[in-house]
Amino acid sequence: MLAKRIIPCLDIKNGRTVKGINFENITDVGDPVEMGRLYAEQGADELVYLDITATHEKRKTLPALVRRIAKNLNIPFTVGGGVSQVEDAEVLLENGADKLSINSAAIRHPEIITKLAQRYGSQFVVVAIDAYCKNENWEVYINGGRKPTGRELFSWAKEAEERGAGEILFTSMNHDGTKNGYAVSALKKMAEERGIPVIASGGAGKKEHFKTLFETTKTEAALAASIFHYGEIPVPGLKHYLANEGIMVRV
Repeated sequence: MLAKRIIPCLDIKNGRTVKGINFENITDVGDPVEMGRLYAEQGADELVYLDITATHEKRKTLPALVRRIAKNLNIPFTVGGGVSQVEDAEVLLENGADKLSINSAAIRHPEIITKLAQRYGSQFVVVAIDAYCKNENWEVYINGGRKPTGRELFSWAKEAEERGAGEILFTSMNHDGTKNGYAVSALKKMAEERGIPVIASGGAGKKEHFKTLFETTKTEAALAASIFHYGEIPVPGLKHYLANEGIMVRV
């Protein structure tokens, strides 16, 4: 059995780490490079950096920032935001990114998943999916949660895997920033249906939320932001708690 991964997520806007609730009310929380280095020292398994306004503002993720991050980290990190073509991935790789997260571009041009997987390998390609549940129906959104697509969550995750995605990063917009727990039912269904790792995002507020996630679903990794950024649940304390509860993590 593989160890479960704990992944701090750093949303980036104008070169700074920010955080919001339900994808709104964005506030500044710190320098992404310094925060990333601290998380690495604390034992985070990986990091995810998402430039949350790049697609909406029709620009690319800043290669210079990725280069700074790479020089200061000794753990894998994923970068996403503003990627619209294969060449964007090449730039991020050259500047030190370990994986690429694609979201809006994958919906608009699904063939990009296959092209990236064929060129770099599926292990490089993370398809991020932001979805909102209304009347028990999950709809996929793009442009940083601003634009509904009409695509259904589970069918899109299936297509992403078939096209070559190596991981699915699913964020529940209903749960994002609420600290009320992950979208366990949806994550259980997705992780059981998919043959690739699923990363849970949106809703972590207590250590027990991680325990519930890992005990009741086959999700392989848990992503969180504000509880780590504000020191509410330090990464080492969370990992020791999970280990004591019988959940395999790297301590």
